[in-house]
Amino acid sequence: MKQQYSNHTKYYAPHHFVFLPLMAVLMIVGGIKAYYATADRLTWLLFSIVCGCILYLAVMLRQHYALGNQDRIVRLEFRLRYFRLFGKASDSVESNLSFSQIAALRFADDDEFRELLYKALVEKWDAQQMKKTIKNWQADEMRV
Repeated sequence: MKQQYSNHTKYYAPHHFVFLPLMAVLMIVGGIKAYYATADRLTWLLFSIVCGCILYLAVMLRQHYALGNQDRIVRLEFRLRYFRLFGKASDSVESNLSFSQIAALRFADDDEFRELLYKALVEKWDAQQMKKTIKNWQADEMRV
């Protein structure tokens, strides 16, 4: 499938469609059992709380580490591409862009990169405006 704005998000099936839903179900079951239980109410409540904590940690840690690393790579890609296209360091330009604008530029081809960079710097376009105007979408199949 050709990547474009409408389908550029990515899911990791074992995490998003197996582990997270299973933990959510276990948390809900524990809550229901705690509500209706007479003898083991505290045990089921604790079970539900532990499942909720594991669910929260699983989501936050996976995303935190992966996205932090990916953000660094995106910035390096921007610097390299800027140098390749303009023949100079991108420090002054990069300091005037938000990370979301830098990330949006990676989906544009070289010609659109120049145009969108100008619009981001001069016209203060946000990342969503930039992504929506890309005509020749450059897929990123290797992101986390």
